[in-house]
Amino acid sequence: MTLSGKTDIGILLVLADQEFVRELREYVTGQGFDDQGRSDGFVLRTLHDGPTTITRLAERLEITKQGAGQIADDMERRGYVERLPDPSDARARLLHLTDRGRAALSAARRFHHSYERRLRKRLGDDAVDALRNVLTEMAGEAQVSTPHFRALMF
Repeated sequence: MTLSGKTDIGILLVLADQEFVRELREYVTGQGFDDQGRSDGFVLRTLHDGPTTITRLAERLEITKQGAGQIADDMERRGYVERLPDPSDARARLLHLTDRGRAALSAARRFHHSYERRLRKRLGDDAVDALRNVLTEMAGEAQVSTPHFRALMF
C-alpha cells in the first residue's frame, strides 16, 4: 500500500474523511444534535434553498423515492424537517426545514468554517488552496459544478 515508501493516497483520503466526519459529529453532538443520521447533512443543505418534494429530494440525493421518503420520515420523527401542503398543488406535500433543522445546519456550517480556519492557521493559505485545487481536480470540475453539488455548497 505504498508508493516509494509513502502511504497510499487513497488510504490517506479515507482516513482524512473519517477524521473530518468524526470531528464534525463530535461538534454537532456538543451543540445538541446527537441524533444526526448519515444523510442528514445533505438533506439539510438541499432544503436550505427552500422546500421541496420527496421526488425532487430523491433526484438531488440520487436515490430512490422510497429511500428519500424513509430518510424524510426519520428526519421528521427527529424534528429536523416537516411536511406541509404545497400551496400550488393541494395533493402535494413539501418538505421544509424546521427550526431544529436550520439550527443543525448552522452548527455544521460553523464547524466547516472553523475546520478550514484551523487548517489555514496550521498549514497556511497556500497549502489549503492547493489542497482545494487537488481535491477539485480529483473529483472533477464537471462533478463539482453539477447543480446537485452546487446546491450543497454555502
